[in-house]
Amino acid sequence: MENPRPRLRKLSIKNFRCIGNTPVEIELDEIVVLVGPNNVGKSSILRAYEVAMEEASKTGHLTIHDFPNESIDPENLPEIIIETVIFDEGQPGKQWVLTDEKTEEKYVKEKWTWEAPGKPTRVGWDVKANDWHPTKRPWGAPNIAQAYRSEPHRVDAFSDPETQSKEIIKLLQSALTERVKALSEEELPDGELTPYQKLLHNVMELQKIVVKDTEQEIEAVQTEMKRMVSEVFPGYEVKFDAKPEDDVEKCINLFKNDPELRMGHEDGHQTSIEKQGSGARRTLLWSALRIISEQKRAKAGKGAERPHLLLLDEPELCLHPTAIREACKVLYDLPKSGNWQVMVTTHAPAFIDLSRDNTSIVRVERSGDGNIKGTTIFRPHRAKLDEDDKARLKLLNVFDPHVAEFFFGGKTVLVEGDTEYTAFKHVIAKHPEAFKDTHIVRARGKATLASLAKILNQFGAPYALLHDSDRPLCKAKEGKKPKANPAWGTNKNLLEVVGQAPDTAKVRLVASVPNLEEAYFGQEVTSEKPYSALQIISDENGQEFANLKKLLEALTDFTKPLPDNAVEWREIADLEKALK
Repeated sequence: MENPRPRLRKLSIKNFRCIGNTPVEIELDEIVVLVGPNNVGKSSILRAYEVAMEEASKTGHLTIHDFPNESIDPENLPEIIIETVIFDEGQPGKQWVLTDEKTEEKYVKEKWTWEAPGKPTRVGWDVKANDWHPTKRPWGAPNIAQAYRSEPHRVDAFSDPETQSKEIIKLLQSALTERVKALSEEELPDGELTPYQKLLHNVMELQKIVVKDTEQEIEAVQTEMKRMVSEVFPGYEVKFDAKPEDDVEKCINLFKNDPELRMGHEDGHQTSIEKQGSGARRTLLWSALRIISEQKRAKAGKGAERPHLLLLDEPELCLHPTAIREACKVLYDLPKSGNWQVMVTTHAPAFIDLSRDNTSIVRVERSGDGNIKGTTIFRPHRAKLDEDDKARLKLLNVFDPHVAEFFFGGKTVLVEGDTEYTAFKHVIAKHPEAFKDTHIVRARGKATLASLAKILNQFGAPYALLHDSDRPLCKAKEGKKPKANPAWGTNKNLLEVVGQAPDTAKVRLVASVPNLEEAYFGQEVTSEKPYSALQIISDENGQEFANLKKLLEALTDFTKPLPDNAVEWREIADLEKALK
């Protein structure tokens, strides 16, 4: 069984780059997806964790450009607070250990502050004092503390080729190092030594021989040193211990210190990775991550290895659509190794998989007063998705990778399928300014509307939900009684989910009676519905186009009236009445 891993729990940032005095707080899951407009600080959030973790190196130094307005304000200094979940091994002492009341997880809280460009000052939250300690911090020195926190691996959106190549090689070397450690622990039947263990044994024996052969020279040096030392410290002696049997693994380097990564067609010339295109380098990065995700990270009898946090800026850049899908899968599978967390920024809805249990989605945006804020808008356990919801969303993700557009802001209108989607998109194309920043999200099924509404409810987003009322009974076949219509039964589910919204005034539930075509076109359409709808509303001056434009206006502005045959309803009786 794998040992539990330390992991990042929460990140809080203020007065750092474009982030002001109002803290941006990020709750961490296995996967965190940061969404939002350009230039609101998403990349700064990735950088913030990296500088805190690298306080012992130059990477952790800030320049004046990292300070707000590129000036030092003693009242508004850059500040980063990190909460790290810990376990029994590596606890820094009871003085620093907090306990979450809900999850009972133990965690440590640390704060980094920069009073000037250069190194930060780190202090810990003192549980006894219930305040920040003025000078002390958990684990002491930065190099010691690092081992108990996630190691950052940051890949910028526009890293220069050499930097990106080094990062990929670093990841691959990490996998090789893990494998070397595993080799020393392998056990063969009948106590036989593995090739690697034999190598260690031979090195140990060779060291003993070398020490024995140089015994006379060492003794001569020891005698001379003893004579010189005893002149200052009478009675003292000096002995040299080569320790030939200690940490033999450190004496062996199976791979060169400066490996090179080359890439090219198997039958052609291969060049170094930094000479490849950006898309090729990023695709190679996924390959490196796949190798790492397949490594077994915990070994029996060994302490927990240092966990990893991948900080990835806009992973969709320069990737072919097929590579984007592969990249998404690799990223979501990476934490299965038990040793990784992933934080990505993205402008691509395809990188949001609503069917996964391990994802937090955080929207970073600039509010009206100019402050940047980060809001956790989706966590699966809070959305209360059941297994049917997850199955429907998984299928929807396959058919429509852009379904998650509503996470990126704007006005959201949920519709059943392709007909409504096509018709509304045509209206928006004709009046782009009137419907600016409006997302039409097709559920591709009435039941899936409820699943999407649950997600929107979870982060309190305003939305409109348009569906066909349908009829209580299906059309009867000749000579048979009509059967109950399952689609009519789904109306009750939609009403229940909409009623669970944090603020029902922000939600408008509207039914087309009995369906879109009959309600607004005055005719029944049985085949090629999206194409037929487009043909019917092609005349911008026609009544059908006017009906749909009025409907979309009412779905994006709840103060506006609905067209005829569109019903805003609050109980099943409203639909029954509209059908008469």
